Amino acid sequence: DEVARDDAAGAGRDRWIAASVGPYGATLGDGSEYAGSSGLTRDELRRWHAPRFAVLADAGADLLACETIPSLDEGRALVDLARGSGASAWLAFTVVDGRLRSGEPMAEGFRLAEEADEVVAVGINCAHPDEVPAAIAAARSVTDRPVVVYPNSGERWDAVARGWRGDPALPSVGAWIRAGASLVGGCCRVGPDEIARMKDALG
Repeated sequence: DEVARDDAAGAGRDRWIAASVGPYGATLGDGSEYAGSSGLTRDELRRWHAPRFAVLADAGADLLACETIPSLDEGRALVDLARGSGASAWLAFTVVDGRLRSGEPMAEGFRLAEEADEVVAVGINCAHPDEVPAAIAAARSVTDRPVVVYPNSGERWDAVARGWRGDPALPSVGAWIRAGASLVGGCCRVGPDEIARMKDALG
């Protein structure tokens, strides 16, 4: 946190420091976060996340980026932890074909933001850029919280071959802002060069 704070202080402009709270499935090493089923209940997920959530909440980050959330149960578990914690958080779900990886409606995930004042934004990450417009519309239909979108490069993860397929296809982020996104960025396979191009596109 001290390194991040020093970097932010030297930037000459306001910056937020977000601490990443990733999904349970990512710890299994088998792509479970993209399958949408952890095999755990909401209570089990809350207990699993609780120690790390508490450490990060005390670390002094500006917010906790609860990200790559594949299901409503995991989203609910994280909202349970955020509620009353005093830590600001956003919820970013991973989606495919207009639904959460679990097959549940995106809008129901975004609606969870209304259940805790500590949830300051909601949206998607770790998804194809083509998913962004529908996600923005779904989020804006159920909550007034700011919408955050940071998709992958446009390549697709092949869980069997354990590699990326296809070509990068990040579109202009200007359309995302015009559609109602407040925070934009990139996830897998999006590096500093791509982020710089996004910044340039926004002027």
